[in-house]
Amino acid sequence: MSDLEKDLREILVQGAKKMNVTLAEPQINNLLSYISEFDKWNKAYNLSAIRDIRQMVARHLLDSLSVIPYFLASKHSTKNVIDVGTGGGLPGIPLAIMFPEKNFTLLDSAGKKTRFLFHVKTLLKLENVSVENRRVEEFQPAQKFNAVISRAFASLQDMTEGCVHLLESDGVFLAMKGIYPDDELAPIADKIQLLESIKLNVAETDGERHLLVLRNRNN
Repeated sequence: MSDLEKDLREILVQGAKKMNVTLAEPQINNLLSYISEFDKWNKAYNLSAIRDIRQMVARHLLDSLSVIPYFLASKHSTKNVIDVGTGGGLPGIPLAIMFPEKNFTLLDSAGKKTRFLFHVKTLLKLENVSVENRRVEEFQPAQKFNAVISRAFASLQDMTEGCVHLLESDGVFLAMKGIYPDDELAPIADKIQLLESIKLNVAETDGERHLLVLRNRNN
């Protein structure tokens, strides 16, 4: 194992431990294989503005893993989840690695990003991952989802209005945000109910992170 591989493993394992996330050996190996492929493809496909793979472990992998305590404790079903605007597969691929019993659909309109996702799905044999290369408004799933997760949407209004057709009647939006977005909640308060706001603990990362659990009031 090279010094770099040892460093990446250490950042991942110690970071997960600080976040109370338990990683089995196969999960560690798959997460590190994924971020290594992400780094390689990033040079040509521009999957992320982050260029240092050590930072990718902290700001991509650990950030994605920070929602695991919610998935483990949630009273809402998360058996069938769609990651909208997934880009290079964040948080969908790390979550699919951690939860092989759940199904994750990764949706992105950029063909080069979905090509990378197909590559990773095949390489890591992720049977619980589906990839959709289309715009969110064009996607009409045969089966609606328990949850829509995203860390890519500009605003909660865009997310809740743009993805409502993807959710089953009691499904939830899981919005990964930075600082608590008071200004984004106000315009949607009449249509969307905030069920929970969870302050995320992301090791190796400065700044606040939150997971907002939202539901359509019309249900």
